[in-house]
Amino acid sequence: MFKNVLIAEDHEIVSKSLRSALTDLGITIADKDYVFYCDDAFTRVQKALRDGDPYELIITDLSFDEDYPKQKIAGGRELIKALKEIQPDLKVLVFSIENRALIANTLFKELNIDAYVPKARHDAKDLKLALESIYKNKKYHSPNLRQKEEYLHDFTPYDKTIVSLILDGKTQKEMSGILKQKKMEPSGLSSIEKRINYIKTALNISNNGQLIAYCIANKVI
Repeated sequence: MFKNVLIAEDHEIVSKSLRSALTDLGITIADKDYVFYCDDAFTRVQKALRDGDPYELIITDLSFDEDYPKQKIAGGRELIKALKEIQPDLKVLVFSIENRALIANTLFKELNIDAYVPKARHDAKDLKLALESIYKNKKYHSPNLRQKEEYLHDFTPYDKTIVSLILDGKTQKEMSGILKQKKMEPSGLSSIEKRINYIKTALNISNNGQLIAYCIANKVI
């Protein structure tokens, strides 16, 4: 089984279930092998390569809460792409709240990930099956992934306001102030960033320009 595994996950409670699943398979995760930020994950992989003791596998989320100082690598998708450029043979397991086969299939195709496990019921068992498959050089598509794609995203009035503010060129700090004036919640910077990332992930969109184009084309705004 894997010996060198890195976990990139910004919620501590989730890390406990990850570590428990790994421990059951005989994989020990040291404190240095668990990071909250994508930038730190990239740095750890770089250092491991320089030291001649590279990681065999990274388990990463897709969305990370915005924090300060601002991270160069904002999310899991960007992290995977960056890591594949410096270590193409690094195994990647995505562990995400985004339970959609469309998103998973895109990551398998575009970034050549090895497994996708949604955070849901029985995800500990799912993780173990994924790890065992990856170790045998097999891809793992979780059977718990939601296949039906009826609606990519149902825009709320809050979502439409945020997208309109992006179109107007407002910064997230400016958005926060405007939302407070409109008495729309949540108005915190972290919540705004998380919602924008959630919408982009749901639509399988990677940047704000594509988000604006989608919303205009589909008459969201």
